[in-house]
Amino acid sequence: MGPQLLSCPDDRETLLSEQKKGKTCRQFAAVFNVVNSIIGSGIIGLPYSVKQAGFPLGILLLFWVSYVTDFSLVLLIKGGTLSGTDTYQSLVNKTFGFPGYLFLSILQFLYPFIAMISYNIITGDILSKVFQRIPEVDPENIFTGRHFIIVLTTVTFTLPLSLYRDIAKLGKISLISTLLTTLILGIVMTRAVSLGPYIFFSRPKTEDAWVFAKPNAIQAVGVMSFAFICHHNCFLVYGSLEDPSVAKWSRIIHVSTAISLFICILFATCGYLTFTGFTQGDLFENYCRNDDLVTFGRFCYGVTIILTYPIECFVTREVIANVFFNGNLSLVFHTIITVVIITVATVVSLLIDCLGIVLELNGVLCATPLIFIIPSACYLKLSEEPRTHLDKIMSCVMLSFGAVVLCAGFVMAVTNPQDCTHGQEMFYCFPNNLSLTNISVSPLQLTTQFPNLSSSNFQ
Repeated sequence: MGPQLLSCPDDRETLLSEQKKGKTCRQFAAVFNVVNSIIGSGIIGLPYSVKQAGFPLGILLLFWVSYVTDFSLVLLIKGGTLSGTDTYQSLVNKTFGFPGYLFLSILQFLYPFIAMISYNIITGDILSKVFQRIPEVDPENIFTGRHFIIVLTTVTFTLPLSLYRDIAKLGKISLISTLLTTLILGIVMTRAVSLGPYIFFSRPKTEDAWVFAKPNAIQAVGVMSFAFICHHNCFLVYGSLEDPSVAKWSRIIHVSTAISLFICILFATCGYLTFTGFTQGDLFENYCRNDDLVTFGRFCYGVTIILTYPIECFVTREVIANVFFNGNLSLVFHTIITVVIITVATVVSLLIDCLGIVLELNGVLCATPLIFIIPSACYLKLSEEPRTHLDKIMSCVMLSFGAVVLCAGFVMAVTNPQDCTHGQEMFYCFPNNLSLTNISVSPLQLTTQFPNLSSSNFQ
């Protein structure tokens, strides 16, 4: 018997409803995958980037970087449509040949791979502080150490999740990660209200806390680019859509970047307003270890990082598959390559407890070309639109801006790298002054701990 046709209107309506529901679910999954890719480890450094740039300029730069991210993500898919390609690598290969393809492949592998290492380091540092807060647990216990936690989370969570072959299956996991990020944001906002006023009205104060712009604004753009970049996996997400199109992708990206910008602005603003000039590269290093609410936030952030990790692994594996296997991996090679990538990332993260300048250089040297330079260059070469077309004008602006950030950011990152501190309790967390309303710290203690402060800061 041949296939039966649907003759009942109810059956047809049911089928159309199921198809529409499936497409809608795929679009929601795509949105959460993009948001989850943006809201990764980089968000924790946004308050520090605002400190680097100056608070007003820092907020303006966040808007600018988010707009460029939105524009360039759509531009990439437009370039893919013009060239008839469906991956970032094939797009660049079609546009600039093998040298461009090889250059992009290196960047596209290094960025997410280094991100995976940073995710492991953050997970180890944050969850070790969480486990050490468990009653009657010895802080020196090997099972609460960062090395054991990194290995445990890798074997238990990140490796199994990274073995998925369809990125769309991570949609629900990405939704959980996004919800946890919202919860973390709520905790940061709560502490901005309860802890911020005390720090603001206490001494010492940093004199340049409210300067409009600072010389390190270029470095701040590098950190923000590191936070916002998701270009290395945009074709993966685009390919997971039902009937993908530029118009549909544009809507998804607009929604995703709007959600991401809202979260980033709130996080950066509340984090900076709480600690102003004392804001550190890892915002959670600013909070006291005995703060149970923040301990819960650390736990949520650790889970968020664990759930974001597989998306980066997808990209590194795809680069290897495209370069060495023509994009096709058997189940055996898929498993072997995944295990090797994660093993190497884990070993490196066990050996290094602070990436410091490496992460900053990753933002400047990898994120900046992937966001600003390469999408613009590809579109300018492929598009036949007139030079006065908005897309071409914006592409020229992005290309020039990216070149400046790349060159100046590299020089500044080498000559003026970020400080790397771990476990340093701030002046409001001294053991003998656990109450936030009863803190007494001498100027000598503070100037010893914070040498950039002068005696004029104290009254």
